[in-house]
Amino acid sequence: MDFSRRLDDLEQRVEATKAAVQAAATESREQLRQRIDQAQQDAKDAQQRAQQRVDQAGDRARGKFAQMKADAAAKMDDIQAKIDRRTRQLDADMAADEAAWVEADAADALDYAEWAVDNAQLAMLDAIDARAYADDLAKAASS
Repeated sequence: MDFSRRLDDLEQRVEATKAAVQAAATESREQLRQRIDQAQQDAKDAQQRAQQRVDQAGDRARGKFAQMKADAAAKMDDIQAKIDRRTRQLDADMAADEAAWVEADAADALDYAEWAVDNAQLAMLDAIDARAYADDLAKAASS
């Protein structure tokens, strides 16, 4: 497994995300809607890629990844519903409260992303160790 390539891809996505968030801070709401629509499509594409990897990994991974996919889909639906509701909202105080909740959700998403990176690191190190152990056993058996 080429973990370095996957990590490089992830790093590029994080940099693109950082640039998009920085640019979004100065954009109009219409521009933000377009950016959000694109981000939702990107998230759906990522889910499809993850599903392809799950399908390749077999049954042992299906349960965990199926749950993660369902959670991600539910979160995307929730975000879309919040966006739609916010568009209809007129009260400034309610909008400020909603902004605080959404900012908290974004902070939670970043916390989850940090956890996911830590978990991915542990999983990759475990995979590398398992492969090294298997290779050592194969060498010993052939000696």
